[in-house]
Amino acid sequence: MIKKSLTLLFILFCFCGYSQKIIQKNLESTFLDSDRSISIYIPEGYEKDSIKNYPLAIVLDEDYMFDIYVGNSILFSKKDKAPKQIVVGVSMKDTKGADVSFNRNTGELTASAQNFYTFIRDEVLFYMESTYRTSPFITLVGQGYSANLISHFLQEDTAFINSFICINPSFSDFIGGELQSYNLPKFGREDNTFYFYTNNSTSFSPEKQNKINQVQKGLSTLGIKNFNVNNDVITTSSSISAMSEAIPRALTKVFEVYSGITKEEYDKYIKELAPLDAISYLENKYLEIEFLFGTNLGIRESDIYAIENIIIEKENGDRLRDFGKMILKIFPSSPLGDYYIGKYYETGKMIKKAIRQYKIGYGKMDPSDPNADAYYENILRLGGQ
Repeated sequence: MIKKSLTLLFILFCFCGYSQKIIQKNLESTFLDSDRSISIYIPEGYEKDSIKNYPLAIVLDEDYMFDIYVGNSILFSKKDKAPKQIVVGVSMKDTKGADVSFNRNTGELTASAQNFYTFIRDEVLFYMESTYRTSPFITLVGQGYSANLISHFLQEDTAFINSFICINPSFSDFIGGELQSYNLPKFGREDNTFYFYTNNSTSFSPEKQNKINQVQKGLSTLGIKNFNVNNDVITTSSSISAMSEAIPRALTKVFEVYSGITKEEYDKYIKELAPLDAISYLENKYLEIEFLFGTNLGIRESDIYAIENIIIEKENGDRLRDFGKMILKIFPSSPLGDYYIGKYYETGKMIKKAIRQYKIGYGKMDPSDPNADAYYENILRLGGQ
């Protein structure tokens, strides 16, 4: 009871915080032969920057999934764990679940569900991309039978969905054969990154747990390059709790490349790299962030410091200049690039060049920056005035 109350309070708090940024629209649909209500969340700062693009999340079951997802997206962006997102919630028909129904004997989508599928693909997505500044990174979110519908988007010949988030999925009995019939290796041939998240839970029936487990195991064995399968098991006695836990856990996985370098990432991918490889890793990380999410972060200082020891301690520090040049390439306004180039010259006893580079870096700093005086000490130490 306490957990449910806390979840409800969180949702209400988030709703109060962003309700003024919600746009309600009735979208006319040729495929549904009617209007369909959608809710659009525009992140803070969207109007102030006319160039920046934002990842797009399409959330089904809008009545209760939209608020939870938007609340989590705000929290993750404020904590610098994910980019700000544009989120569109799509209302669903309650009558017998017509929007997500499928043939119980074959697993194929019914005519009404196929129409809704096409509405999402050809009308909702088109409207959002033509009306708002969206980046190429697109997420689909659904729960229960909506998650089953989302899995059908894997069959598309062109891989245009980056992230499939299936919460508390109610897959058809034919999900295994359907996945095998899709050309999933196509994802590995794309110069892009894809995620498929699904959660199991101890709150589900044994039959449902077994079905999800089979899907998770089957996808995990494929080992497709660029196609990240994220299997999750949530221990709880409530499917509502499982849903509220699954969304932030899914966002953590889907946007892991966006986050700063963690100890786990460092130990797994960076620790044993040679200096040039470590520099390339960091450069590619931020180029991928800009490509996927439309966000030019520069480079987080924490990530620079994360690989600093590799650059300084390996190969006698001979790669310090390469390190500085990489930083200046991605983050030209940062004094850190000039600092590492200056340090390279100082290590090589090229004092005049070192002083000059330190002065260039110092010139980029705000005098009120608490680190400015310490930075200037490099110039004084070498006798530069």
